[in-house]
Amino acid sequence: MSVVKSTIPDSARQVTGEALQSTLVDLLGLSLTGKQAHWNLVGPRFRSIHLQLDEVVAAARTFSDTVAERAAALGLPPDGRPETIASAFTLPGPKDGWVRDTDVVAVMVESLEAAIARLRERIEATAGPDPVTQDLLITITAELEKQRWMFAAEHVSRED
Repeated sequence: MSVVKSTIPDSARQVTGEALQSTLVDLLGLSLTGKQAHWNLVGPRFRSIHLQLDEVVAAARTFSDTVAERAAALGLPPDGRPETIASAFTLPGPKDGWVRDTDVVAVMVESLEAAIARLRERIEATAGPDPVTQDLLITITAELEKQRWMFAAEHVSRED
């Protein structure tokens, strides 16, 4: 079996690999969290939140593929197996069963904030070892910040 040769040094590859794998877990988990909320959402703002959840899921799924392919391009086998995601995913998620629209908004804001904070740490960690991966993480962070803003604006509109 041949292994893809990395274009970056081993020390940089290790830092980059950890950042990419952790991001892959967060994104795959976030897509599952979004779908769980999507399927179990109830309340007067069902339609708008339902559609917003689809946007988060689509972004997370697209970026998870990009992250996995970046890892593979560097000779790092991405691990998106269900057991890996289940054991490593730690972002907040909705409770089981039906979830009120206000609770979905709150948990999505919380989950996105946690993902963004972790991405920012990875952005800093990859600045020297692999600016290409850093750029990818910056792009993902920008999209998740936009999604967080949209949910947060929905949350504020009901409280004020």
